[in-house]
Amino acid sequence: MKTYQKTLAPVYAAVLLAMSATAVARVPGIGGNAAAPPPADCTGAPGARNFELTARSGHITLGDGNTLLTWGYSTDAFTTAAVDTGKIQYPGPTLIVCQGDTVVVTLRNRLPDRVSAIFPGQTGVTAADSGGSASGAMTLEANAFAPTVNNGVTYSFTATAAGTYLYQSGTDIQTQVEMGLVGALIVRPTGFVDGSYDTHSTERRAYGVTGSTSTSYDVEYLFFETEMDRSAHEAMEAHLVNPTLNPRPNPANFKQTLWFLNGRNGPDTMLKENVPWLPLQPNNALAQMHPGDRVLMRLIGGGRDLHPFHHHGNNAWMIARDGRVLESTAGSSAPYPDYVGIPATDLAGRSTSLPNQAVSNYTIQTVPGSTYDAIFTWTGKGVDWDIYGNLDEHKPLTAAGSTCSAATRLPFEDPADHCKGFPVVLPEQQALTFGGLWSGSQYLGLVELLPPLQGGLNPAGGFSYMWHSHTERELTNDDVFPGGMMTMMIVQKADSGAVIE
Repeated sequence: MKTYQKTLAPVYAAVLLAMSATAVARVPGIGGNAAAPPPADCTGAPGARNFELTARSGHITLGDGNTLLTWGYSTDAFTTAAVDTGKIQYPGPTLIVCQGDTVVVTLRNRLPDRVSAIFPGQTGVTAADSGGSASGAMTLEANAFAPTVNNGVTYSFTATAAGTYLYQSGTDIQTQVEMGLVGALIVRPTGFVDGSYDTHSTERRAYGVTGSTSTSYDVEYLFFETEMDRSAHEAMEAHLVNPTLNPRPNPANFKQTLWFLNGRNGPDTMLKENVPWLPLQPNNALAQMHPGDRVLMRLIGGGRDLHPFHHHGNNAWMIARDGRVLESTAGSSAPYPDYVGIPATDLAGRSTSLPNQAVSNYTIQTVPGSTYDAIFTWTGKGVDWDIYGNLDEHKPLTAAGSTCSAATRLPFEDPADHCKGFPVVLPEQQALTFGGLWSGSQYLGLVELLPPLQGGLNPAGGFSYMWHSHTERELTNDDVFPGGMMTMMIVQKADSGAVIE
């Protein structure tokens, strides 16, 4: 990012307008029952979760500012009116339920194709059309749109297993998933309590039998990976305008040129949620944390290609795949290696275990249709200098004004690096090229003076690590870098004012 700062100044300026210390990417979703919010806890008896979705079309905004015809699932009310004002969401809205809930999804159709919904990983799915006829969920579809027909299909199942899942069209999959008919489904485990970030509750967990803390987390982020062939979407739009003159695009010829995280191309992935100029793409992908946090990464391969998701800063521990915990028996756990050497006083209230078959990765290979859950932690361990070294109580004892001692170490600061000086002398500013996320300082939480129009995307002075696809072409928007499947993890100082949720 430093190399391209000058050529991308207009892009960074636009990002700066919408990015702040509170531009955190959460896992927003709907909990059913007339678009009720997601369940805050799953401690009571299972209930019913009812979702009303409509398949319709819209135009999403790409990283280069152009728009592209996309199909999507929508929560706006179905209508048979000639003009449909309902808006899609890309990817589809995240459905969040509790383990044991009865999930009812009613799908209606405003598209010219027959459509359906399937729920990989769920068992006992049944379906019935608007006339009450029952059928297998893989075969029952909502008919192509007709102005006088309420062409609904209702799918029902019990969410028996907690985890990260997806849902998608089961009709002409190679075309309709490409066009955008795909979304996330999250099943919270029995006993889940969301609480708040500040409480670091071990009941905020992704999986596990009641009382198990090995999959607990402080904050969670969704990374929904998809891709598109721009020419295929343009060809589909031309075909729908004039089917006689313009053939329907052939899936055998699809060649991806656009890559998305949570429905956005980089650098739009780092904008705030719900920015007004991306009305169909409400979710961002900017992750933030404080040192020592257990960050739950929910990765979904929602497209047709595999993607190596690379997370700088530290390895992550994969704790589950396809909604199944990596453990030898239910509740089996092992000590969390990333907390080795951290004093017990820093860990108070947090889980210090992982599922006993968790796997350490620096790149998670996401396969189409599969989901992955991983725990990521950053403490600064091994950077070989005191990350708070601008403060007198952290400067080397040989430095003027130093009051450094073991007692001045901050929570989750590596004891081995406490009081260590920065190992090199930085060149003068005239010899530097400034990336947009450079705060002007090598110390956590410190923002120093920068030349005009340089930096500015890191108002809280965090440490920024790129999280991205490790396939280089997927870091572009139609071969223009940077873009595509790219975002940031920003480690923020605990008292920086950055909002972690």
